[in-house]
Amino acid sequence: MHEARTYKVQLGIASTRLKSAGIDRPAREARHLMQHVCSLSATDLINRETDLMSKAETEAFFDLIERRSLGEPYEYLTGEAWFYGLKFACSPATLIPRPDSEVAVDEALARLPLGRVSKIADLGTGTGCLLIALLKQEPRLTGIGIDLSSAAIDIARRNVDAHSLGDRAHMHAMSWRDWDGWGEADLIISNPPYIRSEIIDTLDESVRAYEPHSALDGGASGLDAYREIIALAARNMKPGAWVVFEIGFDQADQVRLLLETAGFSSISVAVDTGQRDRVVSARL
Repeated sequence: MHEARTYKVQLGIASTRLKSAGIDRPAREARHLMQHVCSLSATDLINRETDLMSKAETEAFFDLIERRSLGEPYEYLTGEAWFYGLKFACSPATLIPRPDSEVAVDEALARLPLGRVSKIADLGTGTGCLLIALLKQEPRLTGIGIDLSSAAIDIARRNVDAHSLGDRAHMHAMSWRDWDGWGEADLIISNPPYIRSEIIDTLDESVRAYEPHSALDGGASGLDAYREIIALAARNMKPGAWVVFEIGFDQADQVRLLLETAGFSSISVAVDTGQRDRVVSARL
């Protein structure tokens, strides 16, 4: 048990612990976790650094530090993640929103007609971050998020409410196979499971041990979800509607071929900030 010490001293101990565990930016993460546990702003923490932490705060803080040192993602410890400049609730029922996915929002926005009412569908919505980011950028958009996980949909609904979008976004726990709104969507966006099954066990510990495998595992080829969504979209979407997919860095050619074979056109590939293929877009 850590004895009663000042915020500054406990912060130093925690930073050293995280550094020894190989955590990048250990001092920054320790500070943010302390702010989270103690409900302090950055300024508050500076002003109180010579005060003693309470026993309850100390226990809660070092519990998170130990969990973080074992590899549990920071975002799951705090229950929060930032995406497209917006804060989202997240949990182990959802993937953690990541900056690489922001290019999918950019690509979707570039394909929506300006100033017109449009309907978006986000398949495998998770936290709802893709759909919510789109709706926050364009006030005339409405949308639906679909996820097979009811626990993920609970998180997505919390995010819809937090961003005051309850009148424009609706989240449903169901399979996209059972969804009957394909013909109403002007654009479908999706970050589906795309990692090959055999690769799952080789992923970084923070992903493999904590993030939901159902949102990662794309089958033997990593393409199962794309095949299914593209086939359903080709049969049921209206002419002129768009699909925007996040993809694995090495999947652009395969997803492009699936779209071409299904009759899609205007196919393009966009890269993320690391200059890796990240999004494929196409029009029916």
